[in-house]
Amino acid sequence: MPAMVVFGRRWRIASDDLVFPGAFELFIRAVWWIVTLVVYTNHKGRFDCQGGTYLHNYLVVLLVLLGVIILTLCAIVYISAQGTIMNPGPRRSVPALVYLRALLYVPELVWACLGAVWVSDSSTGCKPEEVGAVIAAVVSSWIILLSMAVGVLVVFDPLGSQRPGAPPDAPRGVRDLESSESSQLFYTAHTVASRVWESRLRLLCCCLPQDNNHRAAFSSIAQLVSGFFLDTDLVPSDIAAGLALLHQEQDKMEHCRDPDEVLSHSPSSPIREDLEVELEKAAHFMKFAAAAYGWPLYVYSNPLTGLCKLSGDCCRSRQAEYDLVGGDSLGCHFTSILQSTGLQYRDFIHISFHNQIYEIPFYVALDHKREAVLVAVRGTLSLKDVLTDLSAECENLSVEGVSGTCYAHKGISQAAHYIYKRLVNDGILSQAFNIAPEYKLVICGHSLGAGAASLLAVLLRSTHPTLQCYAFSPPGGLMSKAVADYSKQFVVSVVLGKDLVPRLSIPNMEDLKRRLLKMVSNCSKPKYKILMRGCWYELFGGAPDDFPTELENRREEVLNQPLLGEESLLVQRSNTYQSLSSDDSPAHPTHLPLYLPGCILHITEDGPARRHCFAPVRYRAEWSSETSFRNVLISPRMVADHMPDVVLRALLSVLSVYWWRDVFCDVSSPNEDWQNAI
Repeated sequence: MPAMVVFGRRWRIASDDLVFPGAFELFIRAVWWIVTLVVYTNHKGRFDCQGGTYLHNYLVVLLVLLGVIILTLCAIVYISAQGTIMNPGPRRSVPALVYLRALLYVPELVWACLGAVWVSDSSTGCKPEEVGAVIAAVVSSWIILLSMAVGVLVVFDPLGSQRPGAPPDAPRGVRDLESSESSQLFYTAHTVASRVWESRLRLLCCCLPQDNNHRAAFSSIAQLVSGFFLDTDLVPSDIAAGLALLHQEQDKMEHCRDPDEVLSHSPSSPIREDLEVELEKAAHFMKFAAAAYGWPLYVYSNPLTGLCKLSGDCCRSRQAEYDLVGGDSLGCHFTSILQSTGLQYRDFIHISFHNQIYEIPFYVALDHKREAVLVAVRGTLSLKDVLTDLSAECENLSVEGVSGTCYAHKGISQAAHYIYKRLVNDGILSQAFNIAPEYKLVICGHSLGAGAASLLAVLLRSTHPTLQCYAFSPPGGLMSKAVADYSKQFVVSVVLGKDLVPRLSIPNMEDLKRRLLKMVSNCSKPKYKILMRGCWYELFGGAPDDFPTELENRREEVLNQPLLGEESLLVQRSNTYQSLSSDDSPAHPTHLPLYLPGCILHITEDGPARRHCFAPVRYRAEWSSETSFRNVLISPRMVADHMPDVVLRALLSVLSVYWWRDVFCDVSSPNEDWQNAI
């Protein structure tokens, strides 16, 4: 539903969003009215205390006022529940009811003040239950009034007077503005929105230094975020309903789809070893990538013993050792890395937990088991890392020996160049290979660290042709097609289940927006039913509802043009409207496509999508392609599958299947690396 317009501006709420808050307030008011009625009935005619007449009149007026409010709330809840998201006709009287409800706050405020005056001045000699009833009424009134004020602040849209687009009931000729006028209006709204988001970012990051890098990051992130839903007239509840519908639709299609063929070898790289060996390497290097997070992840993964194991070394002064290692601001990080990796102090060449925007922590160590000089890059753990993640525009990348356009995610590319300069210019890699000249270079990382590790591997490939990179849960919008194809020779990306981050890219988010628009505009159920069913489905599972959607194959041929509902949700000259007018993919994408790095090893749950809470999880692994990650999958696991400890457990679980298979096949002894991994 388009945003509701009251008091001369748009709000981040629609006329069908008042069902749940109205029902909640209606319940509170009904209980309040019943209690007040009981107090009045039990003491009718017996208000003999000082100010008794005043108390009698107060309760009578309060009962009448509560009754009027209850009737108004009943009307708001009933009418708000009518129609569908894209059929607001039955709800056309909601704004008038909102005005009436707002008007009733005035006598309620006055009566709450009078009740407070009576309690303080005229309650002497009255029974405790009478005084308690008035105090409860006064407190309840003030709580509801304050809650209303907070609610107004939450749904207030600072761009409410700047949103482009004409009212939905305007004639077609009025809504189809001339191109220049429409473009100017949209540009003005986008500029104001960018300023608002930049101010929000500055307030959120007020503790960070306001240098040029941070100001540039705030500006680019504000431009990106402000323009995403600016060309639509959706409110947050519409997005939530669309996500609930999309999740059920995706599950329904997944149940109907034939199982994918599991490949035992990488589809595109002739030098890749078999799947089991790659899984063993991935499990081995994943513990180093997870260790880069330092003590927070270690304590999270070991809640009972983590603090005890770290406490002794954290309190001990090891300044001389830190200087030898080359670290800075280590704290308990170094001890947790030692505990997680099993390495000795002498195995570390350099550790850096220096963290600024575009500058992320990493460490360099000697992995004697794999005979590798290991560079592990930390993922997102601070607000500065988040700013690096969100600096998502493209920047050119210079790569030797690659034909085609080379570009990458700006924030991650600059982080990779920072580590590259530290490794090469500061002589860190030279120092490592002077100690172990026969070792090969291996780079690993998780999340943001996986993206930086992949681009770092691309930069170092020309001088270290035998290097390998293991990227765990890397960002989806990372590098251009030419660079991604080049990285398949030496990068392995590991993705678990329905992890959101490997599917995150600007084109994928635009695709998600288009799908949400079609979902909400083509569903015939009221929004409150969609949200209730969506919450039940997320918590308890069950069969997905058969809501009519645009993803059903039997209906695709009649959905080549945008629906009338979609047109009312879109600014007529927006890119989203143009893409909906032609196809699910825009003919002229506004953002350059970015891809996952290297060969992709996809680990998925083997078994039913819904299982008992205490049922063991079984996984399977298969080689996949970047086309499998062009859509965002909605799932309760989309965040949990990204966590580094979950990825490590999944890798060990897959390896256990191979180990037991080898045991039953009379293999003399399990693989040594698997033994160490356990």
